[in-house]
Amino acid sequence: MSELKKFFIGAIIVASYVVIAPTSALAKGAPDSFADLADKLLPAVVNVNTTQTIKIERRTMPQIPGMEDFFRRFGRERDRNSDRNREGEEGRDNKEERPLTRQRQSLGSGFIIDPKGIIITNNHVIDKADVVMIKMHDGREFEAKVIGKDDKLDLAVLQVETDEPLPFVTFGDDAKSRIGDWVLAIGNPYSLGGTITAGIISARNRDINSGPYDRYIQTDASINRGNSGGPMFNMKGEVIGINTAIFSPSGGNIGIGFAIPSNQAQHVIGQLRKYGHTKRGRIGISFQQVTDDIAESLGMEEGHGALVSAVVEGGPADRAGILAGDIIIEYEGKVIKKRNELPIWVANTEIGKKVKLVVLRKGKRKKLTLVIDELPEDVVAEDEPVISDEDEAVEGKDILGMSLEPITEKVREALKLEDDVEGVLIASIDRNSPAGERGLRRGDVIVEITQEAVTTVNDAVARIEELKDKGRKSVLLKFIRRGNVAFVTVKFDAED
Repeated sequence: MSELKKFFIGAIIVASYVVIAPTSALAKGAPDSFADLADKLLPAVVNVNTTQTIKIERRTMPQIPGMEDFFRRFGRERDRNSDRNREGEEGRDNKEERPLTRQRQSLGSGFIIDPKGIIITNNHVIDKADVVMIKMHDGREFEAKVIGKDDKLDLAVLQVETDEPLPFVTFGDDAKSRIGDWVLAIGNPYSLGGTITAGIISARNRDINSGPYDRYIQTDASINRGNSGGPMFNMKGEVIGINTAIFSPSGGNIGIGFAIPSNQAQHVIGQLRKYGHTKRGRIGISFQQVTDDIAESLGMEEGHGALVSAVVEGGPADRAGILAGDIIIEYEGKVIKKRNELPIWVANTEIGKKVKLVVLRKGKRKKLTLVIDELPEDVVAEDEPVISDEDEAVEGKDILGMSLEPITEKVREALKLEDDVEGVLIASIDRNSPAGERGLRRGDVIVEITQEAVTTVNDAVARIEELKDKGRKSVLLKFIRRGNVAFVTVKFDAED
C-alpha cells in the first residue's frame, strides 16, 4: 500500500472519530449574539458618580531675604482681589480666612437588586464621598444614600427613593459556574456609560493578596477603570460576580479582571442591609499557612492547615485551649487546604455557634470545640522599633547566617517586649544566608525552634544542631517582630 493511500485512510479514520464523538464531550460554542441578553440586563445597571470635598491647607509665602515688603504688599493685594472675585463686595468686610477646598469626583458602576431602589457597588467607589449620584440607563438621575459598606470585601449597599419600581437583576449561584463558561460584564468604563463586554471565566478562587477573604473569579471579559462595582452575568442573566479589580501594569485592560463571587457577596450584602455593617465571626488567632517547607520541618507528610502563631487572650480559641504552635487542620469537618479558607469559613459562621476543630499538637491529633465570637474593629499596628547601633555589644554566636545574642534589658525596652517574653535576639544577619533569604532581619526575636522554646543562645544553637543531626532539611523558627508573632522555615545550608 502506498504511503499516500495510508495517509488518506488515516485521515478518514480520524475524521470518523470526530464525527461520532458524543456532543456532551464537546465545549459549547459562543452564542450567535448577546443582544437579547444585553437588552434585558442593561436597564438594571447604573453609573455611580460621587463627589468629595477636600480641604486644602493655605500655603504661606516663602521668606526670601530682602523681599519681605514685596510679598507683604503684593501678596495682600492678591488675596484681596481673590476675595472680591469669590465674594463680591462682601469680601472686603469679611475678615475671617475661609478654608480652601476642591472637589474630587469618582466614577464607578453598580446594579439594582430590588425594585424599591437597592443598589450594589464597590466600597472604594463611594468611600468618603459627600454626595453619591446614580444615573440610570434611561438617563434618569437619583441621589443615593449609603445604607451599609464593608471595606474588607469591598462592597457597599445604596438606596435611592423612587415612586415606581425600578428594573432589577437577581443573584445566581457562582459555584455552578465553571472555568471556561461565558460571562458578560456591564459597567461604566472611562465614563462612557453602559458598556457590555463578553469573555469567559479564566480561573476561580484567586487570591490576589488584597485582603483576608480573597477568592475572586478571574475573567478575560474587558474590565477597565469605571467598571468597579458592576455585575458579572452568566448566560442565564444572573449575577455571579461583582467586578472589583484588574491586574494591569498600565491601568487598562489586559485580559485579567477579578470579581467577588456572588455567594460570598450575598452573605455580606444581607448583613449590610440588615445592620448597616458586617457581623463576621472570629476565633481569636493569628495564623499562617502550613507550606511544604513548614510541613517538612515538623515531620508532616504534606503541607496543609493553619499554623497558629498567636492566640488572643480571653478569645474563643484561648477559651477552647488552642495554643500557639498548634496546627488547625479541620474546621467543622472540612479539611483546610488553602491559606484563605479558614478566615472565610470563620467569617461566614453565625455569631455564637459552637464549632468543632481538629488540631495537630506536636504531631498528635486533638479535637476541640469553641464558640464563635464577633470580629472586633481592626487594631492599628505600632511603628517598628529601632535598635541603635550604639547599644552595648554582647557576645553571641553565628548560625544559619544569623548572629544571635541574649535579650538584655536595653533590648527589651527598645523592642517593647513583655517581661515574660524569652528568647534570643538576631543582632545581625547576612541577607544572602539561609535565614536572610527567608526574610528574617536584625531585631527579630526567636522564641521557638521547631516547637521547642529557647531561652538562651546556647539553647538555640543546640536545638538547631540537634535537628540537623536528625536529618531534618530545615528548622521552623517562631519569632516576634513589632509585637507580632510569625513562623518561618530556614533550610540548612550545605556548609552548615
